[in-house]
Amino acid sequence: MPPLPRSARDRGGFCKGPLKIVHIVTTIADLQQRVAAARAQGRRIAFVPTMGNLHAGHRHLMLEARRHADLVVASIFVNPLQFGPQEDFSAYPRTPEEDKHLLAGAAVDVLFMPDEGQMTPRGRAAQTVVEVPGVSDILCGQCRPGHFRGVTTVVNRLFNLVAPDVALFGNKDYQQLLLIRLMASDLGMPVSIVGVETVREIDGLALSSRNAYLTEEERTRAPRLYAALVALSGQIQQAQGVPVGAEAAAQADLVEAGFRPDYVSVRRQADLGEPGPGDRKLVILAAAWLGRARLIDNIVLDLNPVA
Repeated sequence: MPPLPRSARDRGGFCKGPLKIVHIVTTIADLQQRVAAARAQGRRIAFVPTMGNLHAGHRHLMLEARRHADLVVASIFVNPLQFGPQEDFSAYPRTPEEDKHLLAGAAVDVLFMPDEGQMTPRGRAAQTVVEVPGVSDILCGQCRPGHFRGVTTVVNRLFNLVAPDVALFGNKDYQQLLLIRLMASDLGMPVSIVGVETVREIDGLALSSRNAYLTEEERTRAPRLYAALVALSGQIQQAQGVPVGAEAAAQADLVEAGFRPDYVSVRRQADLGEPGPGDRKLVILAAAWLGRARLIDNIVLDLNPVA
């Protein structure tokens, strides 16, 4: 069985004790001036990119970043390049004042809040793009064409601007984390990519900014996504392999619970390829709609070595 979920509370009650002063910068010039000053002092830099509407999962990322570095830089930028034409870019929750307050209690030194002109100075259509072939086109990439190209393009630009020693991302979006690692490796970026455990509500629901879209009734059903992955994980561990029809059965269970699944799939951890009989390092991934919210989750699974 996977470990018990880390519990989390809502946005309230994060900041206990005196608030830390966060230096907020909105231009590339100001950001790079602060980064250069830290470098001149020999300080190690950690970076956590976000799209804002922060919650306890983000706070956990920031606090973990402090363990890796002397200076913690966070960014808030709702990236238009990762949204499709019919997706929720305009409606995506933007809560800058609440976010600043959370970051003041989360060990962040510098907050970079660029506008679109700073991030795509020649416009969206003219922006040079970065894409990781193959892995970008499956699972969430198949359901959301162009999404991961938008992610890697903007994260690449942020890496070039911040030049961090280490960057931290949540494990909840396993595919995104893998893509960032592949991009950094392929492009020879001198940055370590650290995945941080998923923060969950006490009932197992993974924290997400899009959970705000859930109605009260949908919120009571939402933990069924993680429960389905836990059940599938147990079946795989018992069989020491993926039972025939297990993924389809898990997807059917989600439909019965009122979800509209995009996929439930067992893949290899290393490259998200289809696992063969000898593959022991697996990951179960799922994406499903519940009302207006598209929820994603995963469980990493290491089977016993083949005798």
